[in-house]
Amino acid sequence: MTRAETLNDSVMATIPPLESGDHLSRHEFERRYDAMPDLKKAELIEGIVYLGSPVGLRAHGRPNAHAMAWIGNYHAQTSGTITAGHASVRLDPANEFQPDTLLMIDPARGGQASLSDDDFIEGAPELVFEVAASKASIDLNAKLRVYQRNNVREYLVWRVLDRAIDWFVLVEGAYQRLEPAADGILRSTVFPGLWLDRDALVGASLAKVLEVLQQGIADPGHADFVARLNRTTS
Repeated sequence: MTRAETLNDSVMATIPPLESGDHLSRHEFERRYDAMPDLKKAELIEGIVYLGSPVGLRAHGRPNAHAMAWIGNYHAQTSGTITAGHASVRLDPANEFQPDTLLMIDPARGGQASLSDDDFIEGAPELVFEVAASKASIDLNAKLRVYQRNNVREYLVWRVLDRAIDWFVLVEGAYQRLEPAADGILRSTVFPGLWLDRDALVGASLAKVLEVLQQGIADPGHADFVARLNRTTS
């Protein structure tokens, strides 16, 4: 081991580990997180540290994969957007989350968030999707308030145990629930063509989810949106 490596190990050993319930600044949160390379997920919510727990297949893993497939397929056909799973988002000085999945307009195409020099998202993505256990989850309480305050324009929460999906749209600074159209389909107000058959997603019918999404992408509004995005440069 070189002297530099020994010194680095010595410095790392002096940095306290993250623990759930710690009250930290975002800078200190990131410093400690960087010193724990084996840690997979930690979030800073209103200045308090929350560490991720092991997740089950049916309770989180499969629903999250299906949500990402829905968002990912839309992104693949919508030039000018960015999607990510579990990427750190610096929302404000007291909040840094790792959403299960997100969809944002590329900053170079007029998106409201930006990308930092150290590869973090800064500010609010246009859409965030979280997978939660139930309505008692932090996702529908503290995190919802933070997302709302920081102007995340659309926020989805899949309450797996309740077999329900809540889709919130920001209207004059407050979230309102998005209601399905007469055909039962939920349609994004920010991303034209992002259509969701909520019952199919809850029922793990991914093929049906993607079929309805494809109908949305075939709608003329989606082509208009893509054209607008790609006429816009920063």
